[in-house]
Amino acid sequence: MYILCNEEPLWMSLCLSKVNGPLQYKGSWKKTALDLEHVPYECDKAGRKPLYFDGFNSLFLYRRLYRCYTTLDGFAFDDGNVERKKDLTLEDFSRDYDGKKPVLLTGLADAWPARHTWTFDQLLQKYGDTAFKISQRSARKVSMKFKDYVSYLKIQHDEDPLYIFDHKFGEAAPALLKDYSVPCLFQEDFFDVLDGDKRPPFRWLIIGPQRSGASWHVDPALTSAWNTLLVGRKRWALYPPGRVPLGVTVHVNEEDGDVNIETPSSLQWWLDFYPLLADKDKPIECTQVPGETIFVPSGWWHCVLNLEPSIAVTQNFVNPKNFEFVCLDMAPGYHHKGVCRAGLLAHEEGISDDATNNKDDSGISDPIRKVKRVRTLEPGEKKNADVDSNDHDLQQRSYQGFSYDIKFLAMYLDKERDHYNSPWSSGNCIGQREMREWLFKLWFAKAGMRDLIWKGACLALNAGRWSECLSEICAFHNLPHPAEDEKLPVGMGSNPVYLFSDCVVKIFVEEGLERSLYGLGTELEFYNLLCKVNSPLKNHMPDVLESGIIYLENGIYRIIPWDAKTVPDMIARCNLIPEKLNADVCPFGVWSKKQFNYRKAGMPTNETIGSPECRRIWPYLITKRCKGKIYAELRDTISLEGALNLASFLGEQLRNLHLLPRPPLSVSTFSDIEPEIDMPLSNDCMGAVPDKSKIPAEWNIFIRTLIRKKKDVSSRLVKWGDPIPATLIEKVDEYLPDDLAKLLHIFEDENGLNKVGKLCSWIHSDIMDDNIHMEPCGANSCLIENTKDNGLVTNGSVNGNGISAGTKSWRPSHILDFSDFSIGDPIYDIIPIYLDVFRGDTRLLKQLLESYKLPLVSAESQKKSVKGGDKFGQLSYHAMCYCILHDENVLGAIFSIWDELKTAKTWEEVEQVVWGELNNYKGFPLDPKI
Repeated sequence: MYILCNEEPLWMSLCLSKVNGPLQYKGSWKKTALDLEHVPYECDKAGRKPLYFDGFNSLFLYRRLYRCYTTLDGFAFDDGNVERKKDLTLEDFSRDYDGKKPVLLTGLADAWPARHTWTFDQLLQKYGDTAFKISQRSARKVSMKFKDYVSYLKIQHDEDPLYIFDHKFGEAAPALLKDYSVPCLFQEDFFDVLDGDKRPPFRWLIIGPQRSGASWHVDPALTSAWNTLLVGRKRWALYPPGRVPLGVTVHVNEEDGDVNIETPSSLQWWLDFYPLLADKDKPIECTQVPGETIFVPSGWWHCVLNLEPSIAVTQNFVNPKNFEFVCLDMAPGYHHKGVCRAGLLAHEEGISDDATNNKDDSGISDPIRKVKRVRTLEPGEKKNADVDSNDHDLQQRSYQGFSYDIKFLAMYLDKERDHYNSPWSSGNCIGQREMREWLFKLWFAKAGMRDLIWKGACLALNAGRWSECLSEICAFHNLPHPAEDEKLPVGMGSNPVYLFSDCVVKIFVEEGLERSLYGLGTELEFYNLLCKVNSPLKNHMPDVLESGIIYLENGIYRIIPWDAKTVPDMIARCNLIPEKLNADVCPFGVWSKKQFNYRKAGMPTNETIGSPECRRIWPYLITKRCKGKIYAELRDTISLEGALNLASFLGEQLRNLHLLPRPPLSVSTFSDIEPEIDMPLSNDCMGAVPDKSKIPAEWNIFIRTLIRKKKDVSSRLVKWGDPIPATLIEKVDEYLPDDLAKLLHIFEDENGLNKVGKLCSWIHSDIMDDNIHMEPCGANSCLIENTKDNGLVTNGSVNGNGISAGTKSWRPSHILDFSDFSIGDPIYDIIPIYLDVFRGDTRLLKQLLESYKLPLVSAESQKKSVKGGDKFGQLSYHAMCYCILHDENVLGAIFSIWDELKTAKTWEEVEQVVWGELNNYKGFPLDPKI
């Protein structure tokens, strides 16, 4: 026990799990860990020397000790079978290597300043106090100042040494980016169309000592990569796509397709597994020396071992040769992801008949198994697959019958899962919204490659299916068909949206049929309400032209108009309507939607609700299109004055929204939520609460939904991960209130009755920069007062009708996409506006509130003592709680905007920095006539 408890890997693990901020190595991991705990290290004092034992043997510990102290001076593989090429032309590279096989290239970095300036001594002199990120198997993000890392590098004897692997080195040390340039062979990169903050990590500074390296892996998203070595030597081993190295296990999550790899360290693999391989099973190998650049094609397994202290730079890229593979890897599902990494090993029976029929894998007998384990073949073992035994080029096939060809791999794509309503893999390098934006930007930036981009969109977005639906909708409503350049869904929203002619068509698919019906049903219910009460907001909401349901029956698309007031037969057959339904309540209106959201709160997304028939039914909405652009496209061109003008507009429209009457509420709507709840109150903004344990019905479901979200909040934040600090995740349950009903600003009136101090109102829930439409205006006519209804409407996606991007003056005209409508606390609407539209600018938030002119809590409750303590009297606390419990990763936006909060110690600190301005808002007296 004494020996095991003094093992350095144990102390290293404890240290890396505890460190918060730049790490300083104290000569041993035990000393470093104790220093972090502020515990004195006394082993060197008299009477506290380390103990030694005779007769104790451990082969495990001996092997690890050997790996810690072995030297690799003679470990090079000089007779490598990776071709070396000099002065390779772009044409030759594209024809012979790109997408086919690795190659070592010389001369590409000869003109780089980095060839002479990237030495340990010079980097230490220039960047000694710069902190770089460390690659280590730890849940925490570890960084070290370069001078501390060099000190560690010189004295360490770790089995798996710390490794600088920093994808943000260009932000930490911008001058480093001037020391090298992307070689001419790799300059085409489709990710270039994304803005810097939305582009996935693509370049890394790599520095490590002897024995460090990258264990077996396939590069993220099946991108290709180049790696240029400046100092030291690296030994590379590579296998073609689908050939899993001995000792490596691939795990594919059957729920969302996330891929995880179990692999020994690169040094351990070379020492323990490599000697077991027969010659025919050995990888392709080479030793890279300074000045050489290695190219690794899409999907290739590779492992790297540093034979000497080394410095390198690498970048991943997407070009026409790997674009479809990248799109395939992003697509929802897991069959294709297992095959892309593990070949036919992902299917015990080889190519199943189901693969060609795009059905579920019949070989999986346990329906509750969550993780698929892909076994590796032992050396010389034959696989159990009855397939073509013809010989194939090594670079094209890893085993007989397996082809790394996009048509072959696409057979394993589950076509029933589409980009819009299926779980998105947490391991994907970009999110769903960014993926949609990327493809749409490519569509226009690379118009000459639209055939290729369309193929990728069909893989990732299931674009072909939605194009077919659109054609049927156009024919049914006598609309002109979209032009060839209009057939790709636009924008970043969660539903396919099309802009063409004077029309906008949105097909509701997000989270399956039931969620889609509530999306359209609520939007139509709200639009009818606007027309009925003649609210000013109607002038700033898109006019609805048509709505309906398209469904696939016996292979034929059929369409019926739908106004959301009835229940069509095909919907009734799906058993989605509650048995008890008040005649005055829309079957898919906002109150039924609240019940639906309550049932789904805290539960994983399940796109397979209902029968297979339900997965072939899609509601749709048609609106008119207007001239102009969405704010997301114009943000960088809008002046501060224009932004303040926008803030005033949004405050005014929020006021119009939050003053609208709510639809009638029937207690029977919520009968399956709670056997007994209070009867609903009138439409007054504040209601009496006769019993402390009960709240009004309209607030009851709001609070109960929050309670459900709170139950799994820690695991949800852990899943979202970076940039949310781990230290704050540990404290989240302590920060959130035990009784969420206290967020209603409950106070006691003169008669001793508890009252709710908040207005329960309609809330948009999703006013973001792509849901605000701007129209062009003259230089002197862009004031909010001049914003009148001009009959121009849009759906809220991207370009309008041909307005030049060079137009200098813009004014807000419409708020878009009302499908996320709900009823609840108005503060919810401020969250996306402040974080996404205003990007945390308190000046704009103050301007919005000045135009809003409604109390966020009643004047009466502001004068009373709020139940629960002082923190419940602060609106900042309410907003912060809503951010933590939000369905979307709002916290990710917060810690991206306020980078300094990544080191915050408490949630209270985050709350005050982000939402402190709300506490200065006193609101305005509410008109008693309202």
